[in-house]
Amino acid sequence: MQQQKIIVTGAAGQLGRELQIAADAFPQFAFRFLSRNDLAIEDSTATLALFQQEQPDWCINCAAYTAVDKAETEKEQAFRINGTAVGTLAAACRHTGARLVHLSTDYVFDGSSPRPLKEEDPTGPISVYGASKLQGEQLAMKEHADGTVILRTSWVYSEFGHNFVKTMIRLMNERPSINVVNDQVGSPTYAADLATAILTITATTPFVPATHSPHFVPGIYHYSNEGRISWYEFALAIKELTGSTCIVNPIPTTQFPTPAKRPAFSLLDKGLIRATYGLSIAEWKDSLAKCLRRLTPTPGS
Repeated sequence: MQQQKIIVTGAAGQLGRELQIAADAFPQFAFRFLSRNDLAIEDSTATLALFQQEQPDWCINCAAYTAVDKAETEKEQAFRINGTAVGTLAAACRHTGARLVHLSTDYVFDGSSPRPLKEEDPTGPISVYGASKLQGEQLAMKEHADGTVILRTSWVYSEFGHNFVKTMIRLMNERPSINVVNDQVGSPTYAADLATAILTITATTPFVPATHSPHFVPGIYHYSNEGRISWYEFALAIKELTGSTCIVNPIPTTQFPTPAKRPAFSLLDKGLIRATYGLSIAEWKDSLAKCLRRLTPTPGS
């Protein structure tokens, strides 16, 4: 069987690195991993030229402007990368017959929901970052609705890059006590689980024209690990699993002001992606333990 070609943008980030690891389990795909140095997706000319040259079957877009607070003062750059460039990618996929898997975020919501968020719930971003990601969703669906899967996710972490888990481990090693907000609720997403989910979706949908494939269902889906916690509870679990003696104090968001507002409620309903693609989704603490074992391997391992 001929390998399908997958382009992965943003390959140097957390999810991109995890996709490189997960790729070994999917030999039916030929991957080309592109970091920002290889392709800056906001360069529309370079993007279109690359797709015309490579003629991929899939594009997994992990490239994003992720500096949530800095986006408040770099609005144009955030929208260029998270918005306009996503539309360009989707158009390039449409022109070359490829399918797009694009990563989005819980920040497209305002955080006021009383229940886990469904895909059809009204959006209402409260930050520039969230607004830029929402524009990316809208442009992707406008340009290539029949060939795009958008995955909204939340609280992503891994052994790579900068994230909450690694920050907590560092601070717990440096300080006798730390303060963590306890009034923002959601569920973490282990990037390794997300990478496997993405490749499982592509592997279980034979690449034939969308109108003839009963397996490929484009649209917006929610994905995170299972469970409901606060950032404070997340920090307590990190403390427990690492054996730290650091004291973790709960504080309200009002005592930890940031330039960009964060949604107070980010819990995502995963029912649609489970039903559509048959995914099995791990509990958040089980995945956290796996990540911590990779971050702090035992002697001799």
